[in-house]
Amino acid sequence: MSPHVLDNPAWAALSGPHAAFAERAARPETGLFPSRAARYPSDVSPFAALADPADPDSWADLHRLIGNGGIATLSGVPAPPDGWEAVGTVLGVQLVDTSLRVEPAPEAVRLGPDDVPEILDLIGLTKPGPFLPRTVELGTYLGIRHQGRLIAMAGERLRPPGWTEISAVCTHPEHRGRGLATRLVRAVAAGIRERGDVPFLHTSASNTTAIRLYESIGFTLRRRPSFTAVRAPGNTSAKSS
Repeated sequence: MSPHVLDNPAWAALSGPHAAFAERAARPETGLFPSRAARYPSDVSPFAALADPADPDSWADLHRLIGNGGIATLSGVPAPPDGWEAVGTVLGVQLVDTSLRVEPAPEAVRLGPDDVPEILDLIGLTKPGPFLPRTVELGTYLGIRHQGRLIAMAGERLRPPGWTEISAVCTHPEHRGRGLATRLVRAVAAGIRERGDVPFLHTSASNTTAIRLYESIGFTLRRRPSFTAVRAPGNTSAKSS
């Protein structure tokens, strides 16, 4: 049976709808760009991806891409090969839309590059996951403001073919309990469905409150991936004689 596209969503996105963001390293023997490892620019997303985590060529291409001692964040890698070091792992869950009711949120506004400083402030306060200065370029991000201040947001991150990940779902602590996150998830999902994709999302396995919320509005647990930061072999501080 062929792997499901959501088993390796970052690779599916970087080799598909997000190919314009993909950074790759040239293979020295051909000078051509390989197809076995890729990553997002460091100011867009921390994620890198392997075409096949069981393939040594994928790891060799990733090593060329990030350099000796470089660090990459991967999904679904049970254990890195010899010479590589796992420097941190977060257990997560992946949920897919099975019965979500979608609808626009009239009070929501589209967020763009000019909103990034305020977005980063809200992300820093609520810590829903990584968000970088250019993450907003990955898709549609919607926010809700109160008295001019951004108090809630959600948007699109990974885009494997046929699917779009909802990410950066967060609400300012002073405004929780009003259903703002749910309204934004429904509104972002409405745009995803409109272009023919299916919404999915990830969250930490320890975030049981968020998992219960997502399941209550129509998401279903699909798998439990891990997110692992790995360090490439080699010492970046070593100097040649």
